[in-house]
Amino acid sequence: MTTAPLAFSGSRLHWSDLPRSVRRRIADLAGADVVSETSATTGFSPGYAAVLGLSNGTEVFVKAVSPEQNPDSPQLARQEIAVAAVLPPEVCAPHLWWHHDDGTWVLLGFQPVDGRAPEMPWRPDDLARALGALTDLAEYGTPAPRELPAMSDAMADLARGWLLLADDAPGLARAVDAVGPHGEWVLANLDELVDLAAAAPAASTGDTLVHGDLRADNVMLATSPDERVWLIDWPHTCRDGARWWDLVGMLPSVAMQDGGDPQTLFWAHPNAAGADRDAVRAVLAGITGFFVHGAVQPAPPSIPNLREFQLAQAVAALEWLRRI
Repeated sequence: MTTAPLAFSGSRLHWSDLPRSVRRRIADLAGADVVSETSATTGFSPGYAAVLGLSNGTEVFVKAVSPEQNPDSPQLARQEIAVAAVLPPEVCAPHLWWHHDDGTWVLLGFQPVDGRAPEMPWRPDDLARALGALTDLAEYGTPAPRELPAMSDAMADLARGWLLLADDAPGLARAVDAVGPHGEWVLANLDELVDLAAAAPAASTGDTLVHGDLRADNVMLATSPDERVWLIDWPHTCRDGARWWDLVGMLPSVAMQDGGDPQTLFWAHPNAAGADRDAVRAVLAGITGFFVHGAVQPAPPSIPNLREFQLAQAVAALEWLRRI
């Protein structure tokens, strides 16, 4: 049984919690009255997320969020709308059927998918399917849509963690304490980690679509005979990334959830063929710094357990970084 923290906001709105006007708008967009709901039980958004059964016998997966739940969540929803408009049709992502944004509430209605989350701890067959989906994503996402933000720009922001900690003595002390046996190594190598992370934006570049936030809770394994793997939650998607970027980003969570050694899994994966080890190390350093820095910040509004999840990823990433 894995001891990894749950990938869940810890809170989730229900249909009765939504304002009447929002419920009415969702029913109008869906084209029928809502007769049932099945809430999602993973994901860090504190807004509304549920499969809605409709009076006409159909279903739709609905997300709804406003700044009242979390000030950053509506913008993430808007980003997901923009990504959905340009994803290549071959990419196995649920189709966005409709959306609405009144400036406060952002509503998204997706194709409901037939599938289940991977079992935790990772089963070898579930992991093989999930990692195989990254091969398909790199194939269908190359070249990446030009409308998306560049991976190098996103990485420049994400990779600032070590630099921020170097300039924040109390934060660094909390981080050193939080990562346990890795703390002394972090202190001894902080300057090198800052330099490595500074190289991450250039090291992350390529010509491939990058999901940017792959973990078990963003994977749905189809239960139908076609065995497809759905990748969900796309607000962090970028263009022009290395075809191995999502693999580096995902494997710390795989290790955290008892899925195996990330070093072995990475170099055995087709997306890692020909990867430059120094580039991979730079990107991993940047991602690790993001996790470590994030883990010692105050919890975001309505997402109390995000920091625990980031800390567990940080420890797994550090264990890998020290060996790569």
